[in-house]
Amino acid sequence: MALLDGVPVAAHPLLAQHVALDDAFDLEPGALVSNRTHGTAMASLIIHGDRNRREVPLPRRIHVVPVLGDRDAFPEDRLVVDMVYLAVMRMRGGDTPTAPNVILINLSLGNRRRPFHGQLSAWARLLDRLAYRFGVLFVVSAGNSTGPIGVPGFASRTALEDAEGRNRATAIIRGLGAIAADRRLFAPAETVNGITVGACNDDAIEPAARIAARVNIDHFPELRLANPSSTLGPGFARSVKPDILMSGGREHVMVVRSHEYIDVLPVGPSRAAGLKVAGPPVTGRENSESFTCGTSAATALAARTCHRIHDALESTYGELFTQLTHHQRAVLLKALIVHPAHWPEESAALIREVLGPPDGRQHVRQKDNIRRFLGFGLVDADDTVACAEDRATFWATGTLRPERIVNVVIPIPQVMAGHARLHSLSATLAWFTPVSPGRKRYRTCRLKILEPEGLSDLAVRAHGDQPDTNQSNRGTLFTRCWRGDRAPVVGPDHNITLTLQRDPDQGLAVDDPIPFGLAVSIAMPGVVGVYDQVRQRLQPQVRTAT
Repeated sequence: MALLDGVPVAAHPLLAQHVALDDAFDLEPGALVSNRTHGTAMASLIIHGDRNRREVPLPRRIHVVPVLGDRDAFPEDRLVVDMVYLAVMRMRGGDTPTAPNVILINLSLGNRRRPFHGQLSAWARLLDRLAYRFGVLFVVSAGNSTGPIGVPGFASRTALEDAEGRNRATAIIRGLGAIAADRRLFAPAETVNGITVGACNDDAIEPAARIAARVNIDHFPELRLANPSSTLGPGFARSVKPDILMSGGREHVMVVRSHEYIDVLPVGPSRAAGLKVAGPPVTGRENSESFTCGTSAATALAARTCHRIHDALESTYGELFTQLTHHQRAVLLKALIVHPAHWPEESAALIREVLGPPDGRQHVRQKDNIRRFLGFGLVDADDTVACAEDRATFWATGTLRPERIVNVVIPIPQVMAGHARLHSLSATLAWFTPVSPGRKRYRTCRLKILEPEGLSDLAVRAHGDQPDTNQSNRGTLFTRCWRGDRAPVVGPDHNITLTLQRDPDQGLAVDDPIPFGLAVSIAMPGVVGVYDQVRQRLQPQVRTAT
C-alpha cells in the first residue's frame, strides 16, 4: 500500500517500524517536525486504525511519498497533478519502480477550490487513467466543507440543544438539503475508477469522555449519518458518490450566528469527539498522540480495511489469490470494500421524510436524496473481514471482452430451506473502465448483473433501501441486494446463476479487456450451517472470460 500525503514524523515510535519514506520531491527538509500533522495522522490510521480501538497494526510497511510540504500545504512551485503522476510512475512505471507491487494508494487530499459541478477535474481524469493502466485502486476522500449551515426553526443555541435528538437531526438534514449544491465533492473525489469515501459520525470515544463536548451540540445523537462537513454527491453523470461512508469521528456543531434562525459550524476533533492518532512531538514527547476527524481520516480507515481484506484473502487462498494480476486484485478489493455497505434504516427513513419528495411513487427521487448523503452506505470495517456461521461470502474475478458474458453459479445451502425468517442474497460487481476524455460520456464501458432467475424459489426480492438500478449503473460499481422473510424452497445442490454482462457506454465500441471483481453473500441470521454448506460445495477458482 502507498500513501500520498504530507511528510510524516517517520521516527515516531508508532510509525518507525511501519513506514518506508520515499521523499521523491525533497519536501522533508523544509517541513518542520512540529507541523507534520496530516501525514502523520493518516499514516497512523492506516497502520493502527483508531488508537482508541486498540487494533492490531498492519503486518507490512506502507510506502509513503510526501506531496505536501511544510504546514501540510501543496508546494507553490509544483502542480499537484504533476506530482501525483510522477509519484505513481516512480512507484509502478519505468525500468526500476520503487514499489512495483503496490495496488492500493491512499489519497486523503483534495482541492477545496475545485468543487465538482459536472465537469471532471484533470486530477480525477489522471487517477482514472492510472487506475486502468497499472491496476491501482485509488481510495480518495470526498472532502470537508466547513461553511455555516442554517438551521431554520431554531432561534437560539439553547433551543437546538434542548430539542429531542430526532428533531435536531431533522433540522440539520433540512439545512444541509437547502445548501447541497454548495457542498459538492472536492476534486479528485469525482474519480470514476477510484473509491470515494465520506465520513460517518462514528468513533470510539467513551461516554464519560464525551461529557467534555457538551459545550458543543451532538446533532445526530441517535443516528449513523454522514458528518455535516462531509461533502455530498452525486458524482460524474450522476453516479453514486461518495461510494461509502466510514468512521470519521463523531462531529459536533457550534452556533456561530443568530438572526431569524441560527447558523452552525462543524467543530474539529478533540478528546471528546475524534479518532486517536500519532501526532508531532509536543513538549519534547516523541510518542505524542492527538485527534483527527473528517473524510481524510475515513479514507485512511477505508484503505486500512482494503489492506486487511487483501491479507485475509492471501492467508486463506495463498497463491490462488497472489498470482492474480494487479488489475484483478485491485478490482476485487474494490468490490469487497463496498459489498457490505448498507443504508442504516432509520437514517435513510429520516432523509426520505425530511427531503422527500413526499409522494411515494417518486421513490427514485427519494433515493437520489439518500444516496447524495450516504452513497452505497455505511461500511463496518470488521464486518468486511469477519466470518460468521450464518453467512457465506465468496468472490470471482477475471476480465471481460466485448459482447461477452460470465455466468457465476451460486450454491444455495439447503439449511436455509423451510425457515420463515429474514434472509438475503447480495452481489457487488466492480471494474476499471478505459476512459475517453474527449467524449461526453467519458466512461467507455459498463458492466451489470442481470436479474437472476429463481429468486421466487428463494422468496426474495429487491430490497428497497439501496440505490435504484439505473443509479448504480452510472459508475464502475453495480450492487444489488435481494431480501425476504418467507421460507425459501431449497433442494439438494440448489443453485442460482448470476450473469455478468458487458455493454458499451452509449454505443462507443472499445476492445480493451475489462478487469472485474465480484463479491456475493448469502445470509440467514441465526441459522447455523450456511457458511459450512456453501464452503463444501464451492471450489475456489478464478473466473475469467476472454
